Amino acid sequence: MTAAALLEVRDLRKNYGSHTALAGVTFSVQPGELFGLLGPNGAGKTTLLSILSGLSEPTSGEVLLLGQPFDPSQRHRRGLVGIVPQELALYDGLTARENLRFFGELFGIHGVELHRRVAALLEAVGLAERANHRVGTFSGGMKRRLNLACALVHQPRLILLDEPTVGVDPQSRNLIFEEVRRLNAAGTTIVYTSHYMEEVQALCSRIGIIDQGQMLACATLDQLLLSLRGLLRCRIAGYNATLQQRLSQLCDCQIVTCEGGLLEIKCADVKATLLQLVSLLTELQVELLHLETEEPNLERVFLHLTGHALRD
Repeated sequence: MTAAALLEVRDLRKNYGSHTALAGVTFSVQPGELFGLLGPNGAGKTTLLSILSGLSEPTSGEVLLLGQPFDPSQRHRRGLVGIVPQELALYDGLTARENLRFFGELFGIHGVELHRRVAALLEAVGLAERANHRVGTFSGGMKRRLNLACALVHQPRLILLDEPTVGVDPQSRNLIFEEVRRLNAAGTTIVYTSHYMEEVQALCSRIGIIDQGQMLACATLDQLLLSLRGLLRCRIAGYNATLQQRLSQLCDCQIVTCEGGLLEIKCADVKATLLQLVSLLTELQVELLHLETEEPNLERVFLHLTGHALRD
């Protein structure tokens, strides 16, 4: 932990009777960071965000915001945080503009300033032309975009996004991505939770992997990928003592198996090892019949840490 962290979570635990939703989660988020929280449904992401937004109290542990204990009863502290919940928090009987004005007034914003913010947000999420339409007539993607805008109307320092693209169309997803990137580029700190690996990988500078209420890893994507080795899998026409001896000399490689002509090699650098392997097979006149490679990726890191694929 560093003193400069905007958000610090220390040994956070949450129990519901005998069920443990969070089991000692610890991490920090720096100012201006776009932090990804990756995990399957039921991993504890929503429970964690409910605590971070002040909607729920932890069983134990501590949340610090700007170095001070986060007390949601203090209005000025609560105003530093905006949350986009997984369940839509909108009023279908109100128009898009009325929804935004309602949430803005909850935070004490009125008059010309509120009008300016509402207009800017409607434009940002592509709903300016539907501003005076009732939300009950909107598509799922339009509601998701308005859900995001409602969390931004009071201009919070920290945005918590809980599965913000669930069930949306590709156009709405791309618009949400663009707005998230724009907000972050403008200095807003964002915690983005998802069970979609491609979203977290594309958006986030640092990633926490959570499962069964535990933070299994927390690092940049490059650092996470370094925890795994690449894999070369090939079928060759013959395997002899000379080849075995030469393979053992390949730099930073581990021969996993070689049965029935199937050779598997774990290595730090797939491309470099592949060049060495092909050169060696050519030199020894060993025929390469089939080749597959596996570079480390976020899905493999998750499987390595959890032992199972992401669950729906």
